[in-house]
Amino acid sequence: MVKHIVTFKFKGTAEERLQVAQEFKAALMALPEQIDVLRSMEVGINENPAETWDLTLIAVVDKMEDVDVYAKHPAHVAAAAIIKDAKQDRACVDYIC
Repeated sequence: MVKHIVTFKFKGTAEERLQVAQEFKAALMALPEQIDVLRSMEVGINENPAETWDLTLIAVVDKMEDVDVYAKHPAHVAAAAIIKDAKQDRACVDYIC
């Protein structure tokens, strides 16, 4: 099993960042029903105003190759388009557990 953990920082005011985070979260949470290799999806929006990262996702797939399948799937590409103009930074870790 592989955990794909990604954290995002968005541009804009706190309200703008929250708006895009909520829209992105909704799109991400719909992905397990659309992408066969995706076993689960967890998405959290930062609630701590002292921190600068806005959203974290944890996607679970069976093997490392499935991360690429998930990333290239049209439903994922469409979800990622939501944050295209809002994304300031991204950090990712993929690990086998």
